[in-house]
Amino acid sequence: MLLAVVAITVQAQDKSKRPSPPATAEGTINGVKVKIDYSQPSAKGRKMLGGIEPFGKVWRTGANETTSIEFSGPVKIEGKDVAQGKYGLYTIPGEDLWTIIINKDIKWGAFDYTDKSDVIRATVKPSKTDGFVETFVISVDKDQVTLKWENTQVSFKVKG
Repeated sequence: MLLAVVAITVQAQDKSKRPSPPATAEGTINGVKVKIDYSQPSAKGRKMLGGIEPFGKVWRTGANETTSIEFSGPVKIEGKDVAQGKYGLYTIPGEDLWTIIINKDIKWGAFDYTDKSDVIRATVKPSKTDGFVETFVISVDKDQVTLKWENTQVSFKVKG
């Protein structure tokens, strides 16, 4: 009986380990705290951007739940006003341009995404990373937020 309980507990613990683990990126830009909660998918030998995550389609910018971005005060993203608050961070990946979307909704994935809830959209140019990035990562640096995955890096300016 004890062995059965131990076996069930171990199985439950294994299922709780998510293949795309949760992560947080935090920083302060011009006195405004920026916090991003997201999940980190890994390429695992697959073509992700422009493959499993197709170009030209809204992406939740991570895995599992929609990525959220929170600002402790008002900011400008690529020159566009965004009020203090917590938002969904969506993107539309592209080979030559990415669309950054700040949206009022934070849901599971991008399945129920609607542009009617967009706060702002901004387009930015992607660049190449210095090396292959296996696991998707977001960082808050100086005056921008940077997304990196595979051989692609995308940054958008944030001004407090």
